[in-house]
Amino acid sequence: MQDKIICLPSTVLPLSVNTCSETTSLLPPPSNNSTVLREMKGLKTNLDLQQYSFINQMCYEKALHWYAKYFPYLVLIHTIIFMVCSNFWFKFPGSSSKIEHFISMLSKCFDSPWTTRALSEVSGENPEEKEDIKSATYRSNMALSPGEGSLEKTQSLRSIPEKIVVDKPSASALDKKEGEQAKALFEKVKKFRLHVEEGDILYLMYVRQTVFKVFKFLLIIAYNSSLVNKVRSSVCCKVEIQDMTGYKEFECNHTMAHLFSKLSYCYLCLVAVYGLTSLYTSYWLFYRSLKEYSFEYVRQETGINDIPDVKNDFAFMLHMIDQYDPLYSKRFAVFLSEVSENKLKQLNLNHEWTAEKLRQRLQTNSNNRLELQLFMLPGLPDPVFELTELQSLKLEIINNVTIPASISQLEDLQELSLYQSCLKLHKTATSFLKENLKVLRVKFDDNKELPQWMYGLRNLEELYLTGSLCPDVSKNIVLESLREMKCLKTLSLKSNLTKIPQSIVDVSSHLQRLYFHNDGSRLVMLNNLKKMTNLIELELVRCDLERIPHAIFSLTNLQELDLKENNLRSIEEIISFQHLRKLTCLKLWYNGIMYIPEHIKKLGSLERLYFSHNKIEILPSHLFLCNKLRYLDLSNNDIRFIPPEIGVLQSLLYFSVTCNKIENLPDELFFCKKLKTLKLGKNSLSILSPKISYLALLTYLDLKCNHFEILPQELGCCRALKRSGLIVEETLFETLPSDVRDQMKAE
Repeated sequence: MQDKIICLPSTVLPLSVNTCSETTSLLPPPSNNSTVLREMKGLKTNLDLQQYSFINQMCYEKALHWYAKYFPYLVLIHTIIFMVCSNFWFKFPGSSSKIEHFISMLSKCFDSPWTTRALSEVSGENPEEKEDIKSATYRSNMALSPGEGSLEKTQSLRSIPEKIVVDKPSASALDKKEGEQAKALFEKVKKFRLHVEEGDILYLMYVRQTVFKVFKFLLIIAYNSSLVNKVRSSVCCKVEIQDMTGYKEFECNHTMAHLFSKLSYCYLCLVAVYGLTSLYTSYWLFYRSLKEYSFEYVRQETGINDIPDVKNDFAFMLHMIDQYDPLYSKRFAVFLSEVSENKLKQLNLNHEWTAEKLRQRLQTNSNNRLELQLFMLPGLPDPVFELTELQSLKLEIINNVTIPASISQLEDLQELSLYQSCLKLHKTATSFLKENLKVLRVKFDDNKELPQWMYGLRNLEELYLTGSLCPDVSKNIVLESLREMKCLKTLSLKSNLTKIPQSIVDVSSHLQRLYFHNDGSRLVMLNNLKKMTNLIELELVRCDLERIPHAIFSLTNLQELDLKENNLRSIEEIISFQHLRKLTCLKLWYNGIMYIPEHIKKLGSLERLYFSHNKIEILPSHLFLCNKLRYLDLSNNDIRFIPPEIGVLQSLLYFSVTCNKIENLPDELFFCKKLKTLKLGKNSLSILSPKISYLALLTYLDLKCNHFEILPQELGCCRALKRSGLIVEETLFETLPSDVRDQMKAE
C-alpha cells in the first residue's frame, strides 16, 4: 500500500477555542456569534496533494509508535536469526562435514546386507536360511524398514518356511561383493570414530544455539507482549508545520494497524510454540549426558558383546539419530564390533585363499616336511584345514587369530612356526596339538607374546624360541613350565639370557640338543650344564665367553660343540676334551684365538674342526695327529705355512685355508687323496704342483686371488672337477690346454 498513514486536520472551534490547543486563524468566520461546536463537513482546507503527503509522512515519523511501524521488519529479522541459529552448524565446515559424513555412512550401514548376515553369524542362527530371507528382502526393497531389521527379535528365522531357492554360486559371488563393500565401510567407520571422538564441537554448537534460541524466545515474548497494544488505528498527531499548512493538529488513520495487531498475536503464538520446543530441547540436552553413548541394550539384544561405548560428538550424533529411529544406531553398531569385522575379514580371506591356491604354495622344508607358509595375512584362511597332507604350518606376522577345532583334520601336522604371530587355540585344537605337535618355533618381540598353551604340549620334541627375554632369569617365570615337556629333546634359545634358567635344567634328563644364541650378553654361572649329561649337541654362540666353560668337560655324551662368536683368546683347556670320547665336531670359529695348543692331538675322535676367522699364525704339526679329521676349516687367519704332516689326514674330504698368507703348498697335501673340496683362494701362491693330479675325487677347487701365472695341465686328471667347480680367473683358466678346458666344460 502506498499510504502507510492517512491524516486530516483536526476538528476546529472559533479562533479562541480549540479541541486540541489553538484555533487556526484561516478558518472562515461563523455565520452567527454562537459558540456551539460545528462539524466541518466538506469544508475546504485549501491544502493540495503535496501538503497532504508531507503531513502523512511527518505524522508517520513523529506520531506513530515504533513497534507499529517496524513490526514486519522485526518479524523478518527474528525469523532470519532463528534460521541462521538453527542451520549454522549445517553450514560451518568443522561441523557440516562430520554430519554429512555420518549421515552417508549411517545410510550405507543400514542398507548393507552384511549387517543382517553378521548378526545372524554372531547370534548363532542358521546363516544360510537367514541369507535367503535377507537376499529376497534386499532385492525387493533396498532400504530395510524398521520392522524388517534383524535386530528386532520377533520371530525366529528357523520358523519361517523356505519359499525362495537361492542359487548357491550366485550367493557366493554376491557374498564376495558384499564383503568388499562392508570391508570398506568398516574402515570408514573406524577412521570416522577415531576422528570424531577427539572433539565435541557439534555438541557445544548445538547446546549454544539451543540456549540462544531460548533466550531469544523469552526476549521476543517479553517485549511483544508489552507493546502489542501500541498498534492502534487512530492516532493524534501534533507537528509544528502550521507555517506551511496552516494546521498543527491532525487526526490520522494507520491503515495496517488492524492487520498488524492480529498478526502480532499470531506471531506471539507461533514464537511460543517454537520457544517451548527449544525449552524441551534444552531439557533433553541437560537432563542426560549426551557426550556418552552406551550400546548396552544392543549388546543384550544382539549378543554382540564387544560393541564399544562411544563419546563426544560420535555419541551425540547417535543420541540424535535415536530421536528419529533407534534401529539406525542398532544396525550401525554392527560396524563398531571387532567380532563382526573379524567375521567379515574371515569371509573375504576364505574367498581369496581357496584350497587350490593354498595347495599350490606347498613346499618341502629343510626337515623334509610338506610346509605351507603364510605371510602378513589379516587372518588364517579356513581352507588351510582342508589340506590334509600338510605337515608343517608357518605363520609370519599374523595376529589375533584363533585356531579352530577343524585343525584336527590335519592328521599329519607335526610342525608349527609362529613368527611374530599371536594365536589363540580352541579347546579342541589345544588337545589336538598336545598329542600331535612335534616341533614348535616361536619368534617374538616381548616375552608376553609367548603363547601360554605352549607349555602344555607334552609330546613336543623340538622347541625354538627367538626373542627378548628378561635378562634376570631368576625373576623370569616365562620358562618355568618347560618341565612339563617330558618328550623335549631339542631346545633353542636366541635371546639375551645371562644364566641358564632352572626350568631348562629340569628337562635335562631327556634334553639332547641345547642351543644358546645370545645378543652379546655374557652368559655366566654355567655349572648347571653338568647336569645335562645326555646332551649330544651344545651351541653357546655370542655369549661373551673368554674361556671354555669347565662344565662342558662333564658332558661325556657330547658329540658337537659350537663356541662361535665369543671372546676366546686362549684354549689351553682343550686338553680336557680328551675325556669327551664321543666329540666329533668342534667349532671354535669367529673368536680371537692366537694359537692352537699341542694338546689338540689328544682329541683323536674329532672328524670336523672349525678354526676359521681367528688370529692363528702357526699350525702345530700335532694338529694333524687327529687322523680322523674329514673336515678342516682354517680360513681367515694369518697362516703362512702348512706343515707337511697334513699328509697324515687320509680321511680329509674338505680343507680350506682361504684368506691367509700362504706362499707354498707342501706336496704332502696332495696325498690326501679323498679330498673333494680344496679352498686356496686369497693367498700368495704362485705355483700349483702337478701332483694336483693325485686328487682324482676333487670336485671343488678355489684358486682365485693368488699369484698364479699358469695352471698345470695335470688338472685334467681330476676327472670329477668341472668348470663350475673350478674357481679361478678366466684368463688363468685359458692357460689350460684346450682338451682340458673342453673336458671341464663338458657336463
